[in-house]
Amino acid sequence: MLSTRLVYELGDPNSTLRATTDRSGAAVLINAGGEVDACNEHTWRQLVSEAAGVVTPPGPFVVDVTGLDFMGCCAFAALADESNRCRERGIELRLVSCDPIVTRVVDACGLSGVLPIYPTADAALASAAR
Repeated sequence: MLSTRLVYELGDPNSTLRATTDRSGAAVLINAGGEVDACNEHTWRQLVSEAAGVVTPPGPFVVDVTGLDFMGCCAFAALADESNRCRERGIELRLVSCDPIVTRVVDACGLSGVLPIYPTADAALASAAR
């Protein structure tokens, strides 16, 4: 489902970002690990964009960041941008995290309406659209 270039970038042994994508019916799930910062922002944006592009409305598009050790502001901005594009297509982007700092950043940036947070990927996949 991902481009060859993106698979190569994610598979680079020097990459600090790891991710897998899975499809479940109309939904697509990203499981991210490692770090997202300015050094790999382009790869993160490409990952989120390519995965979102194959979600079938109504989706959802679930991004599980529980495996990330660090999320720079650029990671949240990329998710918010993609969430807006997804909504135009009738898809909800759903963020998965139990980390209180993720919730604090989302709330502090005024993104809670754009990035709903779920405690587990199963909860995000099972939830009816809000």
